[in-house]
Amino acid sequence: MFLGTHTPRLDEKGRLILPAKYRDELAEGVVITKGQERCLYVWPVAEFTRVTDAMSSAPVTGKGLRDYSRVLFASASDEVPDKQGRITVPPALRSYAGLERDCVVIGANTRMEIWDSAAWETYLASQEEAFSDASEEVLPGIL
Repeated sequence: MFLGTHTPRLDEKGRLILPAKYRDELAEGVVITKGQERCLYVWPVAEFTRVTDAMSSAPVTGKGLRDYSRVLFASASDEVPDKQGRITVPPALRSYAGLERDCVVIGANTRMEIWDSAAWETYLASQEEAFSDASEEVLPGIL
Protein backbone atom coordinates (compact mmCIF):
# COMPACT_ATOMS: atom_id res chain seq x y z
CA MET A 1 0.00 0.00 0.00
CA PHE A 2 1.38 3.39 -1.01
CA LEU A 3 0.63 6.34 1.27
CA GLY A 4 1.68 9.92 1.76
CA THR A 5 2.88 12.88 -0.24
CA HIS A 6 6.49 13.32 -1.33
CA THR A 7 8.10 16.22 -3.21
CA PRO A 8 11.05 15.08 -5.33
CA ARG A 9 12.47 17.06 -8.24
CA LEU A 10 13.24 15.91 -11.75
CA ASP A 11 16.91 16.23 -12.60
CA GLU A 12 18.24 17.47 -15.94
CA LYS A 13 18.09 13.90 -17.34
CA GLY A 14 14.41 13.44 -16.47
CA ARG A 15 15.10 11.22 -13.47
CA LEU A 16 13.04 11.24 -10.31
CA ILE A 17 14.00 9.82 -6.91
CA LEU A 18 11.37 7.42 -5.57
CA PRO A 19 10.34 7.79 -1.92
CA ALA A 20 12.92 5.94 0.21
CA LYS A 21 10.32 3.97 2.15
CA TYR A 22 9.15 2.22 -1.06
CA ARG A 23 12.49 1.52 -2.74
CA ASP A 24 12.77 -2.09 -1.61
CA GLU A 25 9.26 -2.85 -2.85
CA LEU A 26 10.00 -1.20 -6.20
CA ALA A 27 13.56 -2.49 -6.67
CA GLU A 28 12.48 -5.12 -9.22
CA GLY A 29 10.97 -2.45 -11.41
CA VAL A 30 7.94 -0.30 -12.09
CA VAL A 31 5.62 0.48 -14.95
CA ILE A 32 4.90 4.16 -15.57
CA THR A 33 1.77 5.03 -17.58
CA LYS A 34 -0.53 7.91 -18.31
CA GLY A 35 -3.10 8.42 -15.59
CA GLN A 36 -6.29 10.41 -15.41
CA GLU A 37 -6.19 14.19 -14.78
CA ARG A 38 -2.77 14.43 -16.47
CA CYS A 39 -0.80 12.64 -13.78
CA LEU A 40 1.34 9.53 -14.19
CA TYR A 41 0.65 6.20 -12.57
CA VAL A 42 3.61 4.25 -11.16
CA TRP A 43 2.79 0.59 -10.66
CA PRO A 44 4.98 -2.07 -9.08
CA VAL A 45 5.45 -4.74 -11.75
CA ALA A 46 3.38 -7.30 -9.80
CA GLU A 47 0.43 -4.92 -9.43
CA PHE A 48 0.57 -3.88 -13.10
CA THR A 49 0.54 -7.58 -13.99
CA ARG A 50 -2.54 -8.11 -11.79
CA VAL A 51 -4.34 -5.20 -13.49
CA THR A 52 -3.29 -6.49 -16.90
CA ASP A 53 -4.57 -9.98 -16.10
CA ALA A 54 -7.92 -8.57 -14.99
CA MET A 55 -8.20 -6.51 -18.18
CA SER A 56 -7.24 -9.53 -20.28
CA SER A 57 -10.14 -11.53 -18.89
CA ALA A 58 -12.68 -8.87 -19.89
CA PRO A 59 -14.28 -9.10 -23.33
CA VAL A 60 -12.53 -7.05 -26.02
CA THR A 61 -15.93 -6.16 -27.43
CA GLY A 62 -16.29 -3.42 -24.79
CA LYS A 63 -15.32 -0.15 -26.47
CA GLY A 64 -14.45 1.58 -23.19
CA LEU A 65 -12.00 -1.17 -22.26
CA ARG A 66 -10.42 -1.13 -25.73
CA ASP A 67 -10.00 2.64 -25.63
CA TYR A 68 -8.57 2.63 -22.11
CA SER A 69 -6.23 -0.29 -22.87
CA ARG A 70 -4.83 1.37 -25.97
CA VAL A 71 -3.88 4.55 -24.13
CA LEU A 72 -2.65 2.71 -21.04
CA PHE A 73 -0.41 0.22 -22.84
CA ALA A 74 0.78 2.55 -25.61
CA SER A 75 2.02 5.00 -22.99
CA ALA A 76 3.53 2.40 -20.64
CA SER A 77 7.23 2.33 -19.90
CA ASP A 78 8.95 -0.24 -17.72
CA GLU A 79 11.77 1.15 -15.58
CA VAL A 80 14.14 -0.31 -13.02
CA PRO A 81 15.32 2.08 -10.30
CA ASP A 82 19.07 2.69 -10.16
CA LYS A 83 21.16 2.31 -6.99
CA GLN A 84 20.03 5.77 -5.81
CA GLY A 85 16.35 4.87 -6.25
CA ARG A 86 15.90 7.00 -9.37
CA ILE A 87 13.72 6.18 -12.34
CA THR A 88 13.78 7.89 -15.70
CA VAL A 89 10.46 9.38 -16.73
CA PRO A 90 10.29 9.18 -20.54
CA PRO A 91 9.96 12.53 -22.37
CA ALA A 92 6.47 11.75 -23.75
CA LEU A 93 5.17 11.03 -20.25
CA ARG A 94 6.87 14.13 -18.81
CA SER A 95 5.19 16.17 -21.51
CA TYR A 96 1.77 14.59 -20.90
CA ALA A 97 1.91 15.36 -17.16
CA GLY A 98 3.56 18.77 -17.59
CA LEU A 99 6.55 17.72 -15.51
CA GLU A 100 9.46 20.11 -15.58
CA ARG A 101 11.19 20.27 -12.20
CA ASP A 102 9.05 20.33 -9.04
CA CYS A 103 6.94 17.20 -8.68
CA VAL A 104 4.65 15.60 -6.16
CA VAL A 105 4.53 11.83 -5.71
CA ILE A 106 1.43 10.66 -3.87
CA GLY A 107 0.53 7.28 -2.53
CA ALA A 108 -2.68 6.04 -4.14
CA ASN A 109 -3.18 2.66 -2.46
CA THR A 110 -1.86 0.09 -4.97
CA ARG A 111 0.11 2.58 -7.06
CA MET A 112 1.84 5.93 -6.81
CA GLU A 113 1.02 8.98 -8.89
CA ILE A 114 3.43 11.62 -10.15
CA TRP A 115 2.04 15.13 -10.55
CA ASP A 116 3.46 18.48 -11.53
CA SER A 117 3.57 20.34 -8.21
CA ALA A 118 1.33 23.24 -9.32
CA ALA A 119 -1.16 20.86 -11.00
CA TRP A 120 -1.40 18.80 -7.79
CA GLU A 121 -2.06 21.90 -5.66
CA THR A 122 -4.81 23.00 -8.06
CA TYR A 123 -6.36 19.53 -8.13
CA LEU A 124 -6.20 19.13 -4.36
CA ALA A 125 -7.79 22.54 -3.76
CA SER A 126 -10.63 21.67 -6.14
CA GLN A 127 -11.26 18.34 -4.39
CA GLU A 128 -11.19 19.42 -0.73
CA GLU A 129 -14.90 20.23 -0.58
CA ALA A 130 -15.89 17.05 -2.40
CA PHE A 131 -13.73 15.06 0.04
CA SER A 132 -15.44 16.75 2.99
CA ASP A 133 -18.85 16.04 1.49
CA ALA A 134 -18.15 12.38 0.64
CA SER A 135 -21.09 10.36 1.81
CA GLU A 136 -22.59 6.91 1.67
CA GLU A 137 -23.41 7.40 -2.02
CA VAL A 138 -19.72 7.89 -2.88
CA LEU A 139 -18.29 5.25 -0.57
CA PRO A 140 -21.12 2.76 -0.01
CA GLY A 141 -20.48 0.45 2.90
CA ILE A 142 -16.84 1.53 3.25
CA LEU A 143 -16.89 4.39 5.75
